[in-house]
Amino acid sequence: QVRLVESGGGLVQAGGSLRLSCAASASGFSINDMGWYRQAPGKQRELVAEITLSGTSNYAESVKGRFTISRDNASRDNNKKTVYLEMNSLKPDDTAVYYCNVNVFYWGQGTQVTVSS
Repeated sequence: QVRLVESGGGLVQAGGSLRLSCAASASGFSINDMGWYRQAPGKQRELVAEITLSGTSNYAESVKGRFTISRDNASRDNNKKTVYLEMNSLKPDDTAVYYCNVNVFYWGQGTQVTVSS
């Protein structure tokens, strides 16, 4: 079982920035891969960015150069990790509900990001 607490969404004008956070705590297993997905109205959920335990990251083409994913591995507790998504130069097309994902199977409740033109 895992608990994911997301924060940082909101309303921002085009060209602005937001930083999302997801604090994850797991029971009985280690947290490895972490990532962010998003789902816009009428569209399928899509990968935004992901990062492995060792720090290797991968981004959707649409956000490369604008978004940065990072994770806090300072804690020795492999059951507790935090992942961040720094979003710059935001566009109206970035408007969506953003979901934190851990170890592929576990999802946060989602946080709304709205970018006005």
